[in-house]
Amino acid sequence: MIPPNTKRAKHDDNDNEEDRLSDLPDCVLLHILSFLNSKHAVQTCILSPRWNNLWKYIPTLKLHSSEFRTAKKLGMFVTKILTLRDTSTALQALNFKRIASFEPQRTLKEIVNYACSHNTQLKRLGISVKGDIGIILPRISSCQALTSLKLAVYGKGVSNCERTLFPKHLNFPALTSLDLSNFAFCANDNADHAEPFSSFSRLNNLIISRCSVRDASILTISSATIVHLTMCGNSSSDFTKIELSAPSLDTITFYGTPSQRLYGSSLSSVKQVNIDEDIFIRIGEPHLILLSWLQDLDNIKSLTVTAGILQILSLVPDLFNIKLPSLHNLKSLKVKLKPHPYGLSSYIRKEVVYKYKSRKEAHKIRLKEADEPYVIIPEGIVDFLLQNSPSAEVGIIHYMSKESAGNYPVG
Repeated sequence: MIPPNTKRAKHDDNDNEEDRLSDLPDCVLLHILSFLNSKHAVQTCILSPRWNNLWKYIPTLKLHSSEFRTAKKLGMFVTKILTLRDTSTALQALNFKRIASFEPQRTLKEIVNYACSHNTQLKRLGISVKGDIGIILPRISSCQALTSLKLAVYGKGVSNCERTLFPKHLNFPALTSLDLSNFAFCANDNADHAEPFSSFSRLNNLIISRCSVRDASILTISSATIVHLTMCGNSSSDFTKIELSAPSLDTITFYGTPSQRLYGSSLSSVKQVNIDEDIFIRIGEPHLILLSWLQDLDNIKSLTVTAGILQILSLVPDLFNIKLPSLHNLKSLKVKLKPHPYGLSSYIRKEVVYKYKSRKEAHKIRLKEADEPYVIIPEGIVDFLLQNSPSAEVGIIHYMSKESAGNYPVG
């Protein structure tokens, strides 16, 4: 219940300045304030008496360290806002982001404890910090009303042994969206695979970024309800396969270097695939992995790739002699033109020398790259993808100036 001193007051007839914003109902103002960073929301208290205490009733908290010069100032603000916030107002969403050169463990524990005190109302929780957050994972498991959970760990390094272990047994019965960054998934008992998501019975959207698998060679994504799967930068040699056991899976989006084979009973359910090489990292034979994806995802209706991905695919030996068993139902093919990602150009040139035993061909590629600020589309590659669906619509998405739009580079 918002106290009377925050209620709308009539303007003085002699006041020529019209304050239409303050005339809005409390519920509208609180909805507007819920989009602000919490520091900015608190600062609205100086606008007028009407705004003095409104911030105490906002159902969300957004605590980002970028708004504070030091960890000490952040910690003081967190303590004050958690203390002064109205205790009867349900906390529906909390987002805490602290990426710096030190670990504010006390502040993190304070925030998590506060979130857990609202565990029956909290719907959305996001925590992005530097350091190990393994100690707080058992605490947030009490938030059984969560529908969205985002956890990101930074600064622990890139090796498998340095990543935070994701608990084997977490249960959020209402969770529909899960976003994880820089975690390691453990193998199931006496098994050669890790299966970390099977207990989430309502999961619809899954994002895993820069994650790895420990003591297993297979990551199993098992869920009867997952519809959208996004994988970012999971280019790791410690696991070789991703098993998809998700009969409702409709869309796969991948950013990074293809390095794990896909298999499982759910490949034919996928209708939309998006592949972006992003930052290229050489692991294994990405061109062969990429070809296997296109062969095994046999029921795709919409395919979006970057020109860089097509460059990688073009390295498959005798590619244009291969008859694809898939892409019969393709309705849309889109190619994104982007600047050269780090590492890709040198990799392509080296592979060309190896493939053709020709430095001359590699030199030609270097000359083309000098003329084009973005990756070129290999000649013939689009027709190769359309061999079983020649009537599919083809679109080029330009990441360039308007002056160059309409002229896309083909090798």
